[in-house]
Amino acid sequence: MSTLSIDVRRARVDDAAGIAAVHDGAWRHAYRGILPGIDLERMVERRGPTWWQKAIRRHVLVLVLEVDRRIVGYATLGPSRMRTLPYKGEIYEIYLVPEYQGLGLGGRLFQAARRLLGDLKFTGVAVRALAANEGAVAFYKRRGGRPVVETGERIGDTVLPVVVFGWDQG
Repeated sequence: MSTLSIDVRRARVDDAAGIAAVHDGAWRHAYRGILPGIDLERMVERRGPTWWQKAIRRHVLVLVLEVDRRIVGYATLGPSRMRTLPYKGEIYEIYLVPEYQGLGLGGRLFQAARRLLGDLKFTGVAVRALAANEGAVAFYKRRGGRPVVETGERIGDTVLPVVVFGWDQG
């Protein structure tokens, strides 16, 4: 009998290729039809292994989700970029490869990211999601996120509506 290992941990430099592969697959799955094709391709290409190596070396907070030692998800997090909101921590990104979505693993990664932000003394958590990304919006609502503000994000020549969700720390 074999057992399946599932682990969430801080990323290491040698995780960069695995994180880049998750980014590529997850972004193409989540944003095809939402982002203009050329902009999506540019954003995916820009975030290759070298980009992730540099980010990890600069001490960007990156968590990885491993299933049997294969990186299948990641989250980036840190201080909130939205200074006017009462949430001091922010989960900037949380992505899983499509074949691991819908299994509860995203929730596990999300909880680990919230816990780390709390450990780092950030009170409250904010997350931004493109309004058209129905899967992400539903994911955050299921986890008790309250829509607190709507804004926009420029991607290429397009400004897309964004929903900001908030959680009090607890």
